[in-house]
Amino acid sequence: MSAAADRRQTMPTASPNLLEASLSSISSLVFLQLSSRAFTFVLNQALVRLATPQTFGTATVQFELLLSTTLFLSREGVRTALLRQRMGVSPDLVRNISLLPAYVAAPIAVALAILYAVTSAPVVRAQPHFHLSVSMYALAAAIELAAEPLYVRAQNELRVDVRVRAEGAAVFSKAAVTFVGLAFAPSEWALVAFASGQGAYALVTFAVFWNFCGRSTRYLLRKVTLEDRGRKKGKYFDPELLHLSGAMTAQSVVKHFLTEGDKLLISRLSPLADQGGYAIASNYGSLVARILFQPIEESSRIFFSKSLSMSSSSGEIEKQAFKTAVELLSAILLLFTHFLLLLVTFAPPYLALATALVLPPRYLQTSAPSILRVYRFYLPAMAFNGVLEAFFASVCTPADLQNQSRMMAVVTAIGGSRFIGIGDSALVWANTVSMALRALYAWRFVQAYCAARGQPKLIGWNVLVPPTSVLTAFAAAAICTRWSEAAYTGVRLSVTAQKGHIVTGGVCLIFCLLSCYAFERHRFAGTIAILRRR
Repeated sequence: MSAAADRRQTMPTASPNLLEASLSSISSLVFLQLSSRAFTFVLNQALVRLATPQTFGTATVQFELLLSTTLFLSREGVRTALLRQRMGVSPDLVRNISLLPAYVAAPIAVALAILYAVTSAPVVRAQPHFHLSVSMYALAAAIELAAEPLYVRAQNELRVDVRVRAEGAAVFSKAAVTFVGLAFAPSEWALVAFASGQGAYALVTFAVFWNFCGRSTRYLLRKVTLEDRGRKKGKYFDPELLHLSGAMTAQSVVKHFLTEGDKLLISRLSPLADQGGYAIASNYGSLVARILFQPIEESSRIFFSKSLSMSSSSGEIEKQAFKTAVELLSAILLLFTHFLLLLVTFAPPYLALATALVLPPRYLQTSAPSILRVYRFYLPAMAFNGVLEAFFASVCTPADLQNQSRMMAVVTAIGGSRFIGIGDSALVWANTVSMALRALYAWRFVQAYCAARGQPKLIGWNVLVPPTSVLTAFAAAAICTRWSEAAYTGVRLSVTAQKGHIVTGGVCLIFCLLSCYAFERHRFAGTIAILRRR
């Protein structure tokens, strides 16, 4: 491949179709998550019936924590930093940085796997084929990280279709291999079945990305000769991007352990059966987050990073790009406020019925039901924090990252220490409080960022609050659904026995949605017009 072609593929562009591409990526990723989660939800219903709570907890809490820690520490900072690459940076310097996660994959995976195996409780290590399963998870992490340079290239080219194919095929392979292993292998191989599924996920991910651009990608660093003040110097990395990658990696270490703190404590403090209850509650409770919030957060980060990095000749951010980014952020935040209202209004009176219908009987005696009750607040906190931190990561300086890291550490240390030893649901409450405070910090940063650019009124608390008429509709629906719940107290938890209660909820939901359309369609019309103009 020619140098010119390579340059076109790796350099960011200030295309006016950037927003259109970002919105297209949202819809593609939502479709990916919806289809893959629908498939895995059905399969999970079978998995939780095939695996014991102890095995399910070990695989989906402890092993998944080992995997996510390896992946997050190796690649998250580099991924975020490379979205902010400047125009004119040599593509080889960018590609060299994208290779770093692949280089550190094996050492980090091996080190974390050994640390986990040595420090695990005896009851965990006593499970059949435990060490083999841990080794397989470490190998799967290394294989997935080997695809990172290929992922970065596809991301920079806005080739969301490649990622959709890769993740869709990988999720299907993981679920199918795990199911076959649990269904047809002896029960003592249950942990290996989960590890095999993760290995299939990693291999398929690498294979799809390799088919996209692997043949033209070399895993060797290229030295670039640049002229600096009349002297030619050889460089392997762009200094600014490398420094930003290091700062974001250091900050991601703090962020990861704060975000996954509940899993870390539960894996150490809770019985294995309760870990299985936490895992199934987390899987079910976060379905909406994975289907809707994760694609919005990831696509927003791409759009914010690339649009806010476009500079005019004077070095200032283009006013129109800046205004569009903030208005899009406001629209997303308002959407999340409505989601919070829906959860607070409808989740409490219908959670007991939903839990009885979805959870297998043996999981009803674990911590799963109590954890699901907390998720009506945890999910909105996660949503607000995700998109606000996406904006923050797109424009922050290394000094801003250090300040945020200190804030997160202090908040979590104070809040989390009060909940340790109380119970699994209390740990999720602590994580919810931490998420909310992180979102508040990022919100204040966005306000200060707008004020520093002469637009203090561009974003404010008013963008988060629906009109009084809509709030009244939700309040009325909350009263009706709770009255209905009280009327059906003691009635068997089934669809046929509770059909009157279900119909009441459906009518109230339609009433709330119609109220949003009647009183807020003009509010969203401005955002829709902006999107169409772009």
